Amino acid sequence: MLAPHIEDDPNNTTRFWVLGRQSIARSGRDETSLVMSAHNRPGAVHALLEPLARNGVSMSRLESRPARTGLWEYLFFVDLEGHLEDAPVAAALSELRGRAPFLKVLGSYPAAPVLK
Repeated sequence: MLAPHIEDDPNNTTRFWVLGRQSIARSGRDETSLVMSAHNRPGAVHALLEPLARNGVSMSRLESRPARTGLWEYLFFVDLEGHLEDAPVAAALSELRGRAPFLKVLGSYPAAPVLK
């Protein structure tokens, strides 16, 4: 650590990922990260979120970033609560594969401990 406590918001956190090619087994408290796109039309994002709600899968993060494929096209980075092998997550992802023009599951991993 070069300099402690340099943040201007004490609730700020930084995420670090360790990337690998192997799957991680369920820990009982997992998250799954994915990136997807939506068609550029009314209700498209709602159509992508609906399978998550119907299957009881909660999101802990939803971010949009401009896609490099064209003007007004976006990629959505999503963190879900649960593991790929959990039935609700698997069911929601199965539906998303039929709805999203692009979907890439980045993987499942143990959720970070909650800091108090």
